[in-house]
Amino acid sequence: MPELSLTERGSVLGPLYSLVAWPPEALDTWLRRTQERLNVRGFGAPHLNLRAPFQTALSSSQLVAAFRETLRGAEPFEVRVKGWKRLTSVIFLECEASPALLDLHARALRVGPSSHGPHDGPGYTPHLTLALGILPWAADTLWAAVEPLRPPLDRFTVSVLSLTREERGEVQEVHTFPLEGAASLSVPRPSQEAEPDLSLGS
Repeated sequence: MPELSLTERGSVLGPLYSLVAWPPEALDTWLRRTQERLNVRGFGAPHLNLRAPFQTALSSSQLVAAFRETLRGAEPFEVRVKGWKRLTSVIFLECEASPALLDLHARALRVGPSSHGPHDGPGYTPHLTLALGILPWAADTLWAAVEPLRPPLDRFTVSVLSLTREERGEVQEVHTFPLEGAASLSVPRPSQEAEPDLSLGS
């Protein structure tokens, strides 16, 4: 599918869209509480991107129809959490790039015309972000606090994908796509409200 040129990108195309999978409640809550305790933030609620945020000239309804078509026949899949990884200014839980995830990433990239991120394609690393925008002077101290922590689970099953839209700093869910065989399951989006305090442990 055609990629938008640099001159086609920008505010004229409006919001940023993403195709994401939400982690289960136990992992979502644990990540939020860890962020609160360490005074760090990701971008919005914890999520696993199936492709980097993108812009498109398609309308929301056209985009939903295009994703519905490209996801046809996709089945629920398991995500395995590998462990912590750090890059410049970011710490995240890396997830295994399984054949199912790579297939869905490739499908998502076919939807367009749209912009593509630098980490799409061969550079795609599925992950759950813990901290963004880490300042250099705090990086080593934060990493030392994060590295010993162990999430409450090391794998989970995804049966629903969500199309989200970010505009003016607010992320909204546009549409959900139950995967084949998961249409009767109810998998709610993680609440944006504060959850009861939980012990983080290590």
